[in-house]
Amino acid sequence: MKPRRFDYFCAIDWSGATGPRQKGIAVALCAIDGGAPALVQRDTAWSREEVLGILRDDLPADTLVGMDLGISLPWADCGAFFPGWVDSPDNAKELWALIDHICTDDPNLEASSFVDHPELSHFFRRHGGREGDRFHTPDAPDKRGRLRVTERAQQAMGCKPYSNFNLVGAAQVGKSSLTGMRMLHKLNGALPVWPIDPLPGTGSVIVEIYTGLAAIAAGRSASRSKIRDCGELNAALAALDSPSTASHGPIDDHSSDAILTAAWLRKVAENRDLWSPKGLSSEIAATEGWTFGAF
Repeated sequence: MKPRRFDYFCAIDWSGATGPRQKGIAVALCAIDGGAPALVQRDTAWSREEVLGILRDDLPADTLVGMDLGISLPWADCGAFFPGWVDSPDNAKELWALIDHICTDDPNLEASSFVDHPELSHFFRRHGGREGDRFHTPDAPDKRGRLRVTERAQQAMGCKPYSNFNLVGAAQVGKSSLTGMRMLHKLNGALPVWPIDPLPGTGSVIVEIYTGLAAIAAGRSASRSKIRDCGELNAALAALDSPSTASHGPIDDHSSDAILTAAWLRKVAENRDLWSPKGLSSEIAATEGWTFGAF
């Protein structure tokens, strides 16, 4: 990468919840030339479609966008997303298209039809004790389910990732990942999504983020990654060489995750090693993708 590849840094805490607007979505932005990351404020909660619109039409030039969601599902452990199913997609972009196609009638970029599909439901853990008979594999016998290669790299860094096939519990990321993949498909190539797309020499780029990695880089442990006080947030920002926010008192963890991760992206974006993690092959890039910052 050339020096100063990006001029702006945007972190988006995503949500897979049902409904037209998502209290769990937060968007924070900062610039290369300094200043604390600031939330992009709205009069009402975000909708997923509004985030899609910003990514497609309203980003500052040369923005590195980090989205807190899984950009694909496990593939390498079984050589397929849905082993044994004849229609299993061959790569991440085909997976995105399949999710969007099956969920055509689901409103608000939701993905309920996908996880309730008569064939695909076998692979998911859903609410009400409905665990599919293919949720576990010999390589994923524990409660977290199947993991991507990048999630195993996160695990080695002290994080506790769960499978994107898991839709149950506070630690689940499956719902946000599936709705996020619908959104990425609807972007229709307007922005490259690294590493599924190669990193271009100019322009804005989307990467997958795991906000716990930003918290660890700021000196917090994985178990203390959530911040709900502005004083603690400012201390974490200082650890990333970022100015403090002007806010005081309580803050919701969606907002603090976005603010802290935007500062982290600004600090580490020019680290060449993070763009070439040792576990990332061309096959993994095309199928599973990667989490920026995992190595």
